[in-house]
Amino acid sequence: MRRTKQVPARPAVGPCARWAGDPEIIREIMDRIGDKWTMLTVSTLSDGPLRYTDLHRAIPGISQRMLTLTLRQLTRDGLIGRTSYPEVPPRVEYTLTPLGDSLVGAVQVMANWSVDNHETIRANREDYDLAESG
Repeated sequence: MRRTKQVPARPAVGPCARWAGDPEIIREIMDRIGDKWTMLTVSTLSDGPLRYTDLHRAIPGISQRMLTLTLRQLTRDGLIGRTSYPEVPPRVEYTLTPLGDSLVGAVQVMANWSVDNHETIRANREDYDLAESG
């Protein structure tokens, strides 16, 4: 029988070193808030409540399935609220909760960084692809 040598775990460094408790939930939250559809949904709702159809129109490229999934996840996490009105036809509005509103600043910083740096990143990708292909 072959024995495997156990390698001792390295201590966490950087932001991971500051995570007390369950690091898995921190990674899940970072995955959620770093998702492009989450950022676009939060940013769009920062202007006020919207109905599903208006939200879908306001986020180019998002499918109905992905919007539904994103809204469900953000509602579960308490970042957005969903209000149903007993009307015919039924009306549902989505809005940011105070927790979701606290995320808007970070989302806008990321969006602004993307706008400010997209040309440089595009050029870097083209240079990389050219170097890799030849």
